[in-house]
Amino acid sequence: MSEPTPQPGADTAAAVIPAEQAPPQQVGRYDGSRPGPHRTGTAALALGALGVVFGDIGTSPLYAVQTVFTEDGGRVPAQPAEVYGVISLIFWAITIIVSVKYVSFILRADNDGEGGIMALTALLRKVDLHSRRNKVLLVTLGVFGASLFYGDGIITPAISVLSAVEGVKVAAPALSDFVLPITITVLAALFVIQRYGTGLVGKLFGPVMLLWFTLVALGGIGGIIGDPAIIEALSPTFGAQFLLTHGSLAFFALGSVVLAVTGAEALYADMGHFGRKPVTWAWFLVVFPALTLNYLGQGSLILRDHSAVANPFFLLFPAWARLPMVVLATVATIIASQSVISGAFSVTRQAVQLGFLPRMRIRHTSEHEIGQVYSPAINWGLFVAVVVLVLGFESSAALASAYGVAVTGTFVLNTILFLVVMRTLWHRPRWVVALVGVVFLATEVTFFAANLSKIVHGGWLPLLVAAVVFTILTTWQRGRTIVTRNRTEAEGPLPEFVEHLRTLDPPVQRVSGTAVFLNASLGTTPLALRANVEHNHVVQERVIIMNIEVGNVPHIPEDQRLSTDDLEPGGGPDRDGISSLQARFGFQDETDVPATLRLAVRQGLLRAEHLEEVTYFLSRITVVRSPEPTMPAWQKRLFLTIAHNSANPADYFGLPFDRCISLGDQIPV
Repeated sequence: MSEPTPQPGADTAAAVIPAEQAPPQQVGRYDGSRPGPHRTGTAALALGALGVVFGDIGTSPLYAVQTVFTEDGGRVPAQPAEVYGVISLIFWAITIIVSVKYVSFILRADNDGEGGIMALTALLRKVDLHSRRNKVLLVTLGVFGASLFYGDGIITPAISVLSAVEGVKVAAPALSDFVLPITITVLAALFVIQRYGTGLVGKLFGPVMLLWFTLVALGGIGGIIGDPAIIEALSPTFGAQFLLTHGSLAFFALGSVVLAVTGAEALYADMGHFGRKPVTWAWFLVVFPALTLNYLGQGSLILRDHSAVANPFFLLFPAWARLPMVVLATVATIIASQSVISGAFSVTRQAVQLGFLPRMRIRHTSEHEIGQVYSPAINWGLFVAVVVLVLGFESSAALASAYGVAVTGTFVLNTILFLVVMRTLWHRPRWVVALVGVVFLATEVTFFAANLSKIVHGGWLPLLVAAVVFTILTTWQRGRTIVTRNRTEAEGPLPEFVEHLRTLDPPVQRVSGTAVFLNASLGTTPLALRANVEHNHVVQERVIIMNIEVGNVPHIPEDQRLSTDDLEPGGGPDRDGISSLQARFGFQDETDVPATLRLAVRQGLLRAEHLEEVTYFLSRITVVRSPEPTMPAWQKRLFLTIAHNSANPADYFGLPFDRCISLGDQIPV
């Protein structure tokens, strides 16, 4: 069973993927109390959350009201009844969807501190739904919701930065031709700094966003002073009256009103970066009041000057302040993009943990917060997609038509999964679940339906992105399940293999040295060990079968990291024979296998001379297409393509290449 060579004429579409490590395990739950160099206070985390979590929804005033009243939006006339109705709808959309649903309810549905729709999907995997079909359906909805989030992650940076840079047309019309080059330059800088982590980004951007929300509020107050009666728009009666009296016009206007709540899903997905309490504090003490004041101010300005619909946000400010506000808005929209980018990192990490993506290079950027991660592949993939989008649509008004479908679709799917969590995991009464469902779904389904008209005007784009991502996620999960089943069958139980070695006649030859076999499970036989015995007819004097677990805590103390077990009479890591060694790591610990073996020597589990002649064996499985109808042919080809690009385990585990041997077998899919 050594590494196979494809036979002539056979299907040579094969890929080599590692089989050394199971998905990360929940070794412990990180509650923020475990020691690190420092413990970050709630106020500091709330300030950081301003710089990462709330950028998207915090910059919605740049384009939400404008889009409702412009030709490219709902074409709503800027008359008093319509202005009061629109501002009322915006306020109550923010209140119901963000303040009540997300901040007050859904942020409580975390999976070991992680948020986002994949966190809900993970929670549902843990409960008994009395029907496998129901669980599969709900998990599928969760995966599609996560796929929609990636579509949102592409559009948000493009529309946010474009809408801010377009303020140049108001403040300095002579620079209008430079809008696209400036936008792309700003986006490039944004994606470059991602590698430094959301913690540092939050420290840099938090004070900027605090200034932003302060000025947003002050601008709104200035507008309100011009016509204080606009405060009456906070009453839901104006929104209801607008919907009842304007028929289809009001319905289609909802497709633009929803722009005021874009970023709510990113808020939930980013929860793991800072925690629920800091996010809640930042929302209710800073963000929600500032947004409310600004939307009221824009409404008041439009009532006094109908032509202000062209750009009501920047026209709230005096002429001398508009160019500085364009600069600040540009910085704020960079931060707005940060919320969905960091959310995409979190969703990707969870997808890897749940088995919907292969092992990827995901780097933890904080010593304290498990959710602060960075993925180079996702970062630069998003950047390329965002630049293509900017060059293709060229304006925020055109992009607004593509916005909303993915956002509202994610809202609806999130609510459905949350209702199931409420009932099955939290055991809330049915009437409570039904009441919550009616309030949230009635609002969100209406918004989603209003956005369906945008599909032909650009809304197809996030749906196309979601379809591609969904296909990749489900293909990998399905293929991985088939390969794991076939691999486990090929490996066979480890105790039986050890017993088989003892009964071989003639006995297998034992050669000097120590062999370390990495395996995803301590219960099955590493394929490399089987191949070594069956083809080379030898086994080292000392065989250590090593299993790696990565848990949801930042660090595992060295005195708790290792455990051993003898698998062969007279064996043991410190003696000759076959034994197992399990190593547990925290998410911030380096999974360095040679260093771990040196730790075993210091703890008396190995003798120093055993490390003088170590060979590392990697069980590598070559996935090949089988004639069996396990998956459609196109899906098998896609799975093999993804598998070709999975991470190199030797790099991941810090193994010296000159002492590594890869052996394995063909596994059909």
